[in-house]
Amino acid sequence: MKISTLWLAPLAFLYGIATRFRNYLYNIGYSRSFNYYIMVVAVGNLSVGGTGKSPMTEYLIRLLYKKYTLATLSRGYKRKTKGFLFADDYTGVDEVGDEPYQMYLKYKKFARVAVGEERSIAIPNILLEYPETQVIIMDDGFQHRTVRPDFSILLTDYHHLFYDDHLLPWGRLREIKPWSKRA
Repeated sequence: MKISTLWLAPLAFLYGIATRFRNYLYNIGYSRSFNYYIMVVAVGNLSVGGTGKSPMTEYLIRLLYKKYTLATLSRGYKRKTKGFLFADDYTGVDEVGDEPYQMYLKYKKFARVAVGEERSIAIPNILLEYPETQVIIMDDGFQHRTVRPDFSILLTDYHHLFYDDHLLPWGRLREIKPWSKRA
């Protein structure tokens, strides 16, 4: 912790109240989470920045594709489109984002690649279009509480471990450390 950033601690405290309240609403059932009849795996983290979520998603594709019919779901960071969209031979980086597009190019024979900001809307769309899907891997899906995953994988950067960090904007955490227990 740097003394020069200590003044951000009160803002982090307020941010913490907001995230606790949001999670409390999900925990008591006021905000609704959805389960699906297929396996949903969330790959995520507590912090902002790269922790290897997309490489982990790619690893899971390689691990599971021989046994299961797969789809991946991402927000599609920095894409120029909105809403739900499948990556295909007619889409590019601008439509689906760089990481989903990369996954499509690498794994289009093994997994459907979809993007959508609203995960609880995107998953039914995947299942409507490809009802044979058995497993959906949500890239950066840990904070998306509208979907209740069957399994969550929480990643942390080896050089910036989440339990040695603070909430935004004082640190890099999007949620308080105890929420890691959801994984």
